[in-house]
Amino acid sequence: MGAAALCLGMAHGALALEARIDGLTGDAADNVGYYLEQLDADQYDRRRLEGEVLRRTREAMRVYGYYEPSIAVRLDEREPPRYANLTIDPGSRVIVQVLDIRLEGDAARDAPFRDTVDTFPLAEGDPLEHAPWDRMRNRLANLSLERGYFDWAFTDRRMEVRPFDESARLYLALDSGQRYAFGDIAIRGNHIVEDRLRRLAPFEPGQPYLAGQVALYAQRLGQTNWFSSVSVRPRLDARRELALAPPTLGWWNVVETEGEAALPQVPTTLTAIATGPRISAAALRSAARLRDEEQPSMPIDVVLAPADRHQFEVGIGYATDVGPRLRFGWNQPWINRYGHSLEHDLFISQPEQGLSGTYLMPLDDPLRDQYRFQYGLRHRDNQDTRTNEATVEAARRWEFANRWVQTLFVRATYEDFTQGGEAESVFIYYPGVSWSRTRTRDPRFPTWGDRQRIAFEYSDTAWGSDAGFLRMTGDTEWIRMFGDNLRFVTRLGLGAIETDDFSQVPPSLRFFTGGDRSVRGYGYETLAPRNEEGLIRGGQQMLAGSVELQRRITGNWWGAAFVDTGDAFDDWWPETLNTGAGLGARWISPVGPVRFDVAHPFDDDDNAWRVHFSIGPEF
Repeated sequence: MGAAALCLGMAHGALALEARIDGLTGDAADNVGYYLEQLDADQYDRRRLEGEVLRRTREAMRVYGYYEPSIAVRLDEREPPRYANLTIDPGSRVIVQVLDIRLEGDAARDAPFRDTVDTFPLAEGDPLEHAPWDRMRNRLANLSLERGYFDWAFTDRRMEVRPFDESARLYLALDSGQRYAFGDIAIRGNHIVEDRLRRLAPFEPGQPYLAGQVALYAQRLGQTNWFSSVSVRPRLDARRELALAPPTLGWWNVVETEGEAALPQVPTTLTAIATGPRISAAALRSAARLRDEEQPSMPIDVVLAPADRHQFEVGIGYATDVGPRLRFGWNQPWINRYGHSLEHDLFISQPEQGLSGTYLMPLDDPLRDQYRFQYGLRHRDNQDTRTNEATVEAARRWEFANRWVQTLFVRATYEDFTQGGEAESVFIYYPGVSWSRTRTRDPRFPTWGDRQRIAFEYSDTAWGSDAGFLRMTGDTEWIRMFGDNLRFVTRLGLGAIETDDFSQVPPSLRFFTGGDRSVRGYGYETLAPRNEEGLIRGGQQMLAGSVELQRRITGNWWGAAFVDTGDAFDDWWPETLNTGAGLGARWISPVGPVRFDVAHPFDDDDNAWRVHFSIGPEF
């Protein structure tokens, strides 16, 4: 049969027992290794060690249908032994002679149950394996609970193995009973109007029960941020109470029990009970089905605890673009019984300081439909840009089933600025629309994800705005893993402004590139058209892209190689794009990746290298 050598690492390193198996190969030999790998030779004397090796080897082979192997164990002469030689004659393999799998009750017509039985890999005449049998049995049990068959039971569950006959008979019968439906939702501890919470449920009373829908309801309640704790559970006590409730008699039972002589006399002695007629469990179940069939229901209990009304957050960070930065957040996740929320954010860095706030007014579907009102104050002093900006915005937000988010908004902005030596102040108000979608796994350091966004904004002097323009922006970013140690990140961004008077467009709407999140190797927002004095004035169009390949070095440390290219310009298509490339390191910290990059700009003769440092996830 060939030979397989297995090295078994023990708890005492130097006293590890090396085992060699002759005469057995394949999965059965591997399984013998798995069973023996935790065997510590130092814990047994020679006779007990030999017996334990024999016992574990037989048990490991039995699950593959080898019930009568011949095994010879020889230990080396050292104390404790360092190796064992196993010579195995597996003998004949047990064959499945009878395979009897039955579904009774509503599960017999439920597709997942039928699929589980139909895809069972063993058939009559196949060699016996225990694992597929155990997996199917566990799968049927799990399906019963997941799909609302709370009265399920295995009425037959046997594996009859006859080693002398080299045969096995497998019997499995599942009686699922009736499938439960969702019952009423009982909510306790809520401070938000109940109707709003009930609309978050992905099910309606009377629909077939699914455990996944219960979990989804709990997830949706948690995503509102209205609660510090959320518990959503089926009321199993009610199921037991329902099972003990008096049955509803059919007409044939009513006729049979009418009259004085219709009721049987109850035995009054233990002897009478013991010697009287007995009814099997199967007969009792059959009798129970004679009553009127009515789909049972499972009430759902929701227990909630309100979130703190005032939550504060302080953050300190550093990025090459803005230097040290400080953030202070004040969040009110609910301010009334309708779930309205309010948050304020203060941001301070050397080139930029800002204060902003958002008032959210959820609608019928609180997670998908909202009104949003925002304000913002910002001061900015960077390179050739100096501006004071005040903004208010009203928006309507929809999230669709495909996870795309549509936002319609109206924004008013007053901006007093000096850009490239030219001073101006403008008041503009304009509508806009955007579509966006973000998908990610593990937001702290996504192993898979992508983000798309496109937006259009329009301003016109016809309604009193100081600037007329049509502005379009779009960006996309993708993250994919190849295996466990290779990560690919790419992004592309573009923008365009169509206007008759670019000087009236404020710096907050012009385009600039360069920096940590744009074209590395160049200073923050230094890539843009300049005026005759060489001062940056911003561009009407923008294009920037990046390709980055990351490889795990060890644990949470990754190396990176990247190429970035892009520019802001006035005439589409640009004649040239500025390109930078470099190497970097990533450390996955508890708050997200810490990125350190060294980039070389290919189109800047004054700077050979530039260091970039930042903290935080890509999305």
